Amino acid sequence: MQNKSILDTILDNSVREEAAILDSGVIVDMLFSVLRDKEREVLSQRFGLQNNKKVTLESIGNLYNLTRERIRQIENSAIDKIRKHAEFDKYTASLKNIINSLLEEHGGIMEHQYLIDNLSYLSLLANGEQKSELEVLKNRYAFILTKLLSDEFDHVKENSHYDNLWKLKFASIDHLEETLQYLLDKLNELKRILLTEEIINLLKESEIYKKHESRFQASNNFDISSVIKNDNFKEKGEIINENKALYSLLRSSKNLRQNKYGYWGISEWPEVSPKTVNHKIYLVMKNHAKPLHFKEIAEKINKMSFDHKKANAATVHNELILDEKYVLIGRGIYALKEWGYDNGTVSDVVAQVLKETDKPLSKDEITERVLEKRLVKKATINLALMNKEKFIKESEKYKLAQ
Repeated sequence: MQNKSILDTILDNSVREEAAILDSGVIVDMLFSVLRDKEREVLSQRFGLQNNKKVTLESIGNLYNLTRERIRQIENSAIDKIRKHAEFDKYTASLKNIINSLLEEHGGIMEHQYLIDNLSYLSLLANGEQKSELEVLKNRYAFILTKLLSDEFDHVKENSHYDNLWKLKFASIDHLEETLQYLLDKLNELKRILLTEEIINLLKESEIYKKHESRFQASNNFDISSVIKNDNFKEKGEIINENKALYSLLRSSKNLRQNKYGYWGISEWPEVSPKTVNHKIYLVMKNHAKPLHFKEIAEKINKMSFDHKKANAATVHNELILDEKYVLIGRGIYALKEWGYDNGTVSDVVAQVLKETDKPLSKDEITERVLEKRLVKKATINLALMNKEKFIKESEKYKLAQ
């Protein structure tokens, strides 16, 4: 069956007016109608329902000249009022149905933030005129789910294997730890990062998958391509759509993470979570797979936003100079040594070329091979060949001097 967009699925089953009730802003406004002004303000500030800034109990207390405990009481009382709203079920019915559908599509289990992301993008699709910022949408859905609908679904607290999860009532998670441990062990054995498609295939070929296959089978009605869309890399949406339960399992893991270029690995690996400037340099260069100027490397590090730290071009240059895994191949241009580039002068590179071929080469042949390793002028290569202590010219070909 061909995938439908989430919006198409909604409109297949309800009229457009009902789809509007999925708008978190509409839900919040309707339910907040039973609250006093102060109660509305406390909840809005506490959970970032009007802007992306969440305010602490202490800060709100200072604003109203009340203790943080009193603010907590107001918060709890307001939430209790909302849950007792005469039309609470009416206003949340469509949303509860969608959450149920999303969980079913993902094998009954979704990591908290991943579920919030799905609901937020769903809201953008269902309400084309919506102007709220995406982060505010996420705050609203997190508030609705954790404070208003928590009794409708099971909230599973994090442990050493997975983060906070939401699951369907009575859905089993016995298979979760075993499957995640298998992946952890397998990646430690492989010692390399994998694309989403590769890690899904790895799972599907395992005995663990066969053992729990029924847990990973789910309907495939929603197209979640818009949810997994990333500006830095392109996921194969059709594969993830067909394997949402496995993808949801990946998203739930505490020990596995996807890096900025779409590769999965163990969280503490430098290629997954780079901490130092050197880690970031290596990750940028490896994923761009071509020599780069040190200023360009710094720009790409800052564009990727690995963390809040800005990379300085001079600092990047120093790291490139000091680490032997980087090779200077032109004016300020560096390559990875693992790509086949060698350190040393142009004469050293010419000598290495002749040593590797183990036979005399013409000037053109040498030039072609050296330019594969260094970005230098041909005249510089010609000058290097004039070094008679290193190279001998016979019959228009060069060989190493004995």
